[in-house]
Amino acid sequence: MKAAVYYETGAPSVFRYEEIPDPHCRPGGVIVEVKAIGIQGGDTLHRQGGVLASSPHVVGYQAAGVIREAGDRVTDRKVGDRVVATMAFGSHAELISVPAGSTYLVPDSLELEVAGGVPNGFGRAADCLYECGLLKAAETVLVQAGGGGVGLAAIQLAKRAGATVLATASSDEKLERLKEFGLDHGINYRTGDFVARTMDLTGGRGADLIVDSVGGKTLEGSVAALAYRGRISWVGNAGREGPANLGGLGQKNASVTGVYLGAEMAVNAARCRTMIEGLLADVAKGELKVVIDRKFPLSDARGAHEYIEGRGAFGRVLLIP
Repeated sequence: MKAAVYYETGAPSVFRYEEIPDPHCRPGGVIVEVKAIGIQGGDTLHRQGGVLASSPHVVGYQAAGVIREAGDRVTDRKVGDRVVATMAFGSHAELISVPAGSTYLVPDSLELEVAGGVPNGFGRAADCLYECGLLKAAETVLVQAGGGGVGLAAIQLAKRAGATVLATASSDEKLERLKEFGLDHGINYRTGDFVARTMDLTGGRGADLIVDSVGGKTLEGSVAALAYRGRISWVGNAGREGPANLGGLGQKNASVTGVYLGAEMAVNAARCRTMIEGLLADVAKGELKVVIDRKFPLSDARGAHEYIEGRGAFGRVLLIP
């Protein structure tokens, strides 16, 4: 099979498009013929400096496709099933081998390319808001990096829950587009102070819940933008900034919860399955929307990662084998 691989971590230029052996189907697993790869923020971070679990290494957390082969012990999946799968690595390839339990059936009415943007993006957003963030109706939510995959999902889910939704983005154009997904107030972090603006919009109170996928100095700002006893769901380090000083939490009796969907999938698999299947159904019904910004051929993984790191993307960037 063909795959986007690398032999050392670094810039997107480390990618090579090569022929590598087809993966082996395990007794409790399936082989999926990949139709769409939803690139995650973590994929770029791993390429920059993560552990090479294989050589050559195939990065990637998530892909959608059609089951080509099922192991002897698999009873709830069959050849021909349309699925979206999550994994520790390996999505940037024509074929993937994953445990059957790491796949989610895609509703017949839902395109595989769209399904490829659901589990990690909407799953992480849902945990940030509900499971870890304890969101209540009528609260104010600030979503950092609202134009990203998690950000767009969080805006929609927070609005559906009855919250007032604030979000940051790098341009007024992005903020204007976010209004159709439920944004009440946009904050351009390049031209203004998001802490001061959040305080202005909340009458000096601050946000009850902040979804922060950036980390570093932005996370410090999130603490400053919190209401008394506010909560932060910290879901990533997309900004690649240094460690944050969280000393301000104590003055507000506030809290930060780290959110890692991969661990939750392993420890509380049944809950996650119900959540993700429900999100897939909601997307299929049109109640939630996956925004696809651009598609790149798998052979141009370098270009796709460069585009994401340029911070111009609005929604999901896909690789197509």
